[in-house]
Amino acid sequence: QVQLVESGGGLVQPGGSLRLSCAASGSFSRINDMRWYRQAPGKQRELVAAITRDGSTNYADSVQGRFTISRDNARNTVTLQMNSLKAEDTGVYYCWSHIGVVNTRNYWGQGTQVTVSS
Repeated sequence: QVQLVESGGGLVQPGGSLRLSCAASGSFSRINDMRWYRQAPGKQRELVAAITRDGSTNYADSVQGRFTISRDNARNTVTLQMNSLKAEDTGVYYCWSHIGVVNTRNYWGQGTQVTVSS
């Protein structure tokens, strides 16, 4: 069974920074794409940032230039560095991974709360 566990959420003032981490554990052959999604209260879950296995990245327009996604394939982790945080960045952040080679599956983490408020 594969598990994704996020950490690093919390309360931060506008303009501040947070670093989210997600670690994959369990039995699997390979982690392919990894992503961060977020869901604000009353809104649909949205893609924040994505990274391929070879390190190609993609960002939502709303976080471009402020957030950085990275990964460590040896440690099976993905990180989201969030700078210049705004109130509208508030939400539950979820880690997502596409795992496997022949029989692939998508996995979600349990989510971590990020609150940007003064």
